[in-house]
Amino acid sequence: MILVVNAGSSSIKVALFKSDLTEVLKGQVSGIGGSLAHIELGADDKNITAPDHDVALKAILASLDAQGIKTKDLTAAAHRVVHGGTSLVQPCRVTDDVIAGIEAATPLAPLHNPNNLAGIRALQTLAPDLPQYASFGTAFHATNPDVATAYAIPKKDRDMGIRRYGFHGLSYAWIVTQFEDKLPNRLLAFHLGSGASLCAIHHGKSVATSMGYSPLDGLTMGTRSGAIDGMAVLRMAEIHGADEASRRLNKDSGLKGLGGANDMRLLLAADTEQAKFAVDHFCYWAARHAGSAIVAMGGVDAVAFTGGIGENSAEIRDRIMTHLKFLGDVPLHVIKADEERQIAVDAATLGAS
Repeated sequence: MILVVNAGSSSIKVALFKSDLTEVLKGQVSGIGGSLAHIELGADDKNITAPDHDVALKAILASLDAQGIKTKDLTAAAHRVVHGGTSLVQPCRVTDDVIAGIEAATPLAPLHNPNNLAGIRALQTLAPDLPQYASFGTAFHATNPDVATAYAIPKKDRDMGIRRYGFHGLSYAWIVTQFEDKLPNRLLAFHLGSGASLCAIHHGKSVATSMGYSPLDGLTMGTRSGAIDGMAVLRMAEIHGADEASRRLNKDSGLKGLGGANDMRLLLAADTEQAKFAVDHFCYWAARHAGSAIVAMGGVDAVAFTGGIGENSAEIRDRIMTHLKFLGDVPLHVIKADEERQIAVDAATLGAS
C-alpha cells in the first residue's frame, strides 16, 4: 500500500491507497506544534500531543497499526512537494540528491518546502527501509517554452531563478489522466478554488499557465490578488512595509478584498453590490487570462473545470463560459480533483506498488 503524505506547517494530511490505487482511508493530524493536536484518521478521532512532524507521523503510523495496517504493509510513502525549482521536473524516488534539490528550491517556496522536507525526514527516521517518492506541484509546467517562463528583466535576475514556474501541476496532471486516449489536442483547464489558476494543455503538455514566480499571480483568488502591477506592489511595500504588503496581497486580497469574504458560496448568496462585483471580477479575469492561454495553444478544442469552485458551481462555470461564447460550441468537462491519487499514481508508475 502507498501512503500519500502532504505535510504542512501545522498539519499532515495522509491518504492510503492499495496497489490498484483504490483509496483505503484518509485523514490528518492538525494543530502540530500547538498545545494540543488532533488526529482524525479512519476510525481514530482524538486529541494528541504533537510538538513536531516526527511525533505527528509517529502517531499516524501508530493509528494505522491499531487499525490493522502495519508499517511493514506499506510499499512506499509518496509526498507532495510544492516546488521543485528548475531541476526537479518529474516525480522521482527520494534520494540524498533529491533532498538537496528540494532544499535548493526552498527560497522559492519558503513557507512550503521546509514542511514537505520535514515529512520526508520524519519517515526516514521512523521507517528507514520504506521507499519514498516525491511529486512536485511545479513539475507539470516544466514543458512551458522559455518565451512563456522568462520575465523581461536583467539576465542577472533571471539567473537567480526569478521566472515563471506555475503551480497546481498535480491537479492538471490528474485532469490529463482522466481523459485517457480521448484527451483533446488543445485543452483549456481551470483549477478554481481558494487558489485559482488556469493552464493551456497542448497534446497533454503544459505550454502556459497563469501563476508565475509565486502562486500570487494570475486569476483573482480567495485571498490572493492575482495579477498586479509590480509598481503597485512596490508602492504597497513603501506604505506598509514589505512583510505587511505581502500579507495583504496573499491574505486580505482577492474575493476577500473585493467582496468581504473568500467563500464563493457566501458571495453568490449575498445580495450586495460588493459581493456581486467580487464575483464579476473573478469570472471576468478568469476569462481574460483564458484568452492568453488560448493564444499559447493556437486555439481550443475543449474546456475543463476542477477545484472546489470549478467542480461545484455551475453558475461560475456558466458565467466564465459566457465571456468565452465567441469561441463557439466548445465541449465542457467537469473533473473531480484528486491530487492525492495522482501522487499515488506517480509513485506506482515509478515502481512503488
